[in-house]
Amino acid sequence: MIRIILADDHAILRDGIRALLAKEPDMEVVGEAPNGQALLELLVHTPADVVLMDVNMPVLDGFAAAMAMRTEFPDVRVLVLSMLDHENYVYRMLQAGALGYVLKNADITEITHAIRTVAAGREFLCTEIGLNMLQRLVQQTAVSTSPAFGTEAGTTRPANAVELSGREREVLRLIAEGLTNAEIAEKLFTSKRTIETHRQNIIEKTQAKNTAALIRYAMNHGLIE
Repeated sequence: MIRIILADDHAILRDGIRALLAKEPDMEVVGEAPNGQALLELLVHTPADVVLMDVNMPVLDGFAAAMAMRTEFPDVRVLVLSMLDHENYVYRMLQAGALGYVLKNADITEITHAIRTVAAGREFLCTEIGLNMLQRLVQQTAVSTSPAFGTEAGTTRPANAVELSGREREVLRLIAEGLTNAEIAEKLFTSKRTIETHRQNIIEKTQAKNTAALIRYAMNHGLIE
């Protein structure tokens, strides 16, 4: 039996995951925590095999909690369950000690497979993250080998252009088409909150002050046509 602790600041998400995992004969949710600090306190008296952990949590976030677990509870595996899909977050969580990373829009089959993989001591990345990284690698290879890159032949992408994940580019394209967060969420079969997070990440990376500035930046830097 794989003993699991859920660490996420959204109770409704913990309830949903608990209900889904209850259907798995080899899994048992033995505890829940709304933040990283509560998780560490829970682990003191609650043995677990896998912690299913979010990145963004109050009091103590996933990065700090994973690093603390690596020292205090080295035998407990960390599997990240987050809406943050940029490779920087993935890399930082893996560096902090996480063994796997799954997006919240993954189906339950992939999540349970990830739990079993991590519980067995093997690394796991969900399909969407793997495809995003592959897409980024292909794009970088194309840029480095092509003399012309941009929206028109003979133009090059500025050296200071930000790097966006495949999903962020998709969201950016739909923003440029005038869709609202709710409409984008429906089109991409994900939650409005996920799209809001992607949008905020894009704005932070581009330093755009509003939607018009964001679209102008994206067009000037070859991020969209």
